[in-house]
Amino acid sequence: MTNPLDKLADFLGSSFRQAVEQMGSITIFLLRMIKAMPSSLRRYHLVTEQMMILGVQSIPIVLLTSIFVGAVSAWQVQYIFGDAIPLTYLGAGVGKAVFTELGPVLTALVITGRIGAKLAAELGTMRVSEQVDAMVCLSLNPFTYFLTPRLIASCVMVPVLTIFAVTIAIVSAQIIAELFLGLSFAAFYKGVRLLFKTQDIVICVVKSFVFGLVISLSGCYYGFYARGGAVGVGAFTKKAVVAAMVMVLISNLILVNVLL
Repeated sequence: MTNPLDKLADFLGSSFRQAVEQMGSITIFLLRMIKAMPSSLRRYHLVTEQMMILGVQSIPIVLLTSIFVGAVSAWQVQYIFGDAIPLTYLGAGVGKAVFTELGPVLTALVITGRIGAKLAAELGTMRVSEQVDAMVCLSLNPFTYFLTPRLIASCVMVPVLTIFAVTIAIVSAQIIAELFLGLSFAAFYKGVRLLFKTQDIVICVVKSFVFGLVISLSGCYYGFYARGGAVGVGAFTKKAVVAAMVMVLISNLILVNVLL
């Protein structure tokens, strides 16, 4: 009879080994994408096409999300600090929260559901339908034509979408504050300027760049190695989205400690 402690040790050891192997495989995959970057940049039309698909077509969902993020932020700051500080400081709390945390993180999580799933499903379908194998047979590097352009487009467009989302969120918060909380336009933005630092924009952009990297990396990795037909594509797409969301949250924790 196997000892329960032995089973636990075996499970933990196996899980740790698989995690290390997975991280090593993803790192090698990323290095291969970086190696193919110069040749992908020479084919800039592939990058601009992906920027349009991954970035511009994501504007409606980012717009909708940022409107509600700003509105809820205004209500929450007023609810939490309304009895402790004057309402004129509402803009300071909203601006700080949206610039450094809510804007980059929530935008990344929303984009993960769209971009991460799209990349994994698209590349997974190419893999199981043997389109990737056909490219290799024709001596065409799939990293140059399929993978790296998506990585570059995501790293460029996610910061752009995040800045757009932060701007809309702050405007939305200001409208809520003026219509429902009685705070004037001038008083709200005076509060925003009160605690605003250039470092806030740097933090926002750096976070969104890293989030764009991990989202595209997860989607491309799990999509490229998908197998098992249509069912397998669905399973690997789910893995890609879950892994991207977890990596976004972990990288956010690391960046908070590094940048703040």
